[in-house]
This record gives sequence, C-alpha cells and structure tokens, in this order.
Amino acid sequence: MSDEPYRGPRSALEAAAGRRGIDDPGPDAGPRVARVPESHVQDTFEVGGLETKRDESLLQAVLADHDGVSAASATQRNGTVGVHHDPSVSRADIRETLESYDLAVAPGDEAFASRRASQFASARVAVAVLFGLMVATPYIGVLYPTRVEWLFYDPVTVEYLRSILDSRVATHFFVNLAALSGVAFLVACGPTIRRAVAAATEGRITREVAFVGGVCAVFGYSTLAAFTGFDGAVHYDLVAYAVAGVTVWKHFAVEEASVERRATEPAAAASGAESAGDSDADDRVALTDGGR
Repeated sequence: MSDEPYRGPRSALEAAAGRRGIDDPGPDAGPRVARVPESHVQDTFEVGGLETKRDESLLQAVLADHDGVSAASATQRNGTVGVHHDPSVSRADIRETLESYDLAVAPGDEAFASRRASQFASARVAVAVLFGLMVATPYIGVLYPTRVEWLFYDPVTVEYLRSILDSRVATHFFVNLAALSGVAFLVACGPTIRRAVAAATEGRITREVAFVGGVCAVFGYSTLAAFTGFDGAVHYDLVAYAVAGVTVWKHFAVEEASVERRATEPAAAASGAESAGDSDADDRVALTDGGR
C-alpha cells in the first residue's frame, strides 16, 4: 500500500478489504443485516472522504469485520458512519480505525444529530412531492380544463366540469385540496416557518419571511374564494408547487453543497465523550444500509 502513488480513502479501504479477504460488494447488494447484542452500544461519527456508494459498502464491510463490532453503517450523502460495538471497544479506537482509512473524522458528537436531521429532511421532501402530486392531479383533471378550455376538452365536457364546481360537491373537493396543501406546507416547510416567524418577530425581513408570507397569502386568498362568497380563483396548486419546489431545491442544492463543504474540511482535535448506546431488546437487528 505504501508503494502506491496515491493513497486516498478509496485505495485505503480497498487495501484494508484485501488484507481481510473481503469481497468487493456489488452495486446491487441489498442492506447488510446483522444481529446486535443488547450489551452493545452505538457511536456515530461525521466523516469526510466517502465519495461513492462503493466506498459506503467497503467501509461497512471492513468495520463489521473488526473484533467487537457487530454492525456498521455509512452514509456517503451526509458523511456519517454509525458503529454498533462492544463497550470494551472505545470510541477512540473506532475513530483511530476510521482515520487509518484516510477518512477525516470530525470532532464532537454532532454526527448523530446530522444523520437524524438528514433523515427528517428526506422525509420532508417525500411529503412535499407526494402531497404536491395529490393536489396537482385533481387540478389537471378538473380545474385546469375549465380555465383553459380551448386547450383541453370540447365545450360540453368543460360545461359539465363547471357544473360540478358550482354544486355542493365542490365543497368537499376544495376541503381536500386545502387539507393536502396545508399539511404539505406545515410539514415540509416546518423549519422554514419557524425561522421566518423568529425573523419577523425580531423585525428582520428575509427571503424565508417573504416565502412564508407569500404562501400564507395565496392559501388565505384561495380559502376565501373556495368557502365564501368572494369571487376569485382557488390556487391551492400554487401553494403545493411552491412548497415542493422550495423543499426539493433546498434539499438537493443547498444541503448537498453543505455536505460537500463538510467533507472537504480537515479533521480537528480529539473527539467528544462516548455516546450512549441503544437499549432495545436482546439481539437487536441492525439494517446497516447507510442509515437510510
């Protein structure tokens, strides 16, 4: 290994896997399943240097092959590594092992919070996209044809759809749209709403304040148009599109840039105190699929 012109994380992991006789994991390999004894604890590290899904699989296989380690998971996207191990194996030992693979290990115990935050962010993206599709479908099938009838159906079909919207059935129709778009906004944009409220309370005008205020204004206008005598268009679709667009953009553009920046930062001083392990039932099952 010392004769190689370049010794990066990937080459170091490959060398470690070769020394231990571990086969190269295939790209279609499923999640690794391991039995975790009740006495084992878990430590989570924030690392830089994992570049591909193959690096994830190699690191998980190499760590799981160490004595005292029952399961290991690595997440390349947010740069975290979780290890279930015997209490006799210290956090410092695992950190030293990770650094021996030329991975930059961040100090402190922020890694668990980073992984949990990433999981919640992924859940918010799923809510925004799924609920956005659920709002868009009735708009495409019913409302859009009545607004641009020359583009969709014949006049008879358009008149039929308008008669449905003028009947009592429309109340239930709009209630569903309001509920879907409102829940999507509150769940997917929860952190954004909290930051916007805090900024507005302090008298600061930010982009998040403008976004939250705009969405609330469109939602309120649509609610008045749908459930009162106010004559206006119902734009719950704009609420859903805005929520989905901003959530996806922040997740894949802003957050990915933050992850990449953390991965390039050098490792700092010693790690924090040893974190408490899980206390589930005996012989817990760990799905070490990178924490996803």
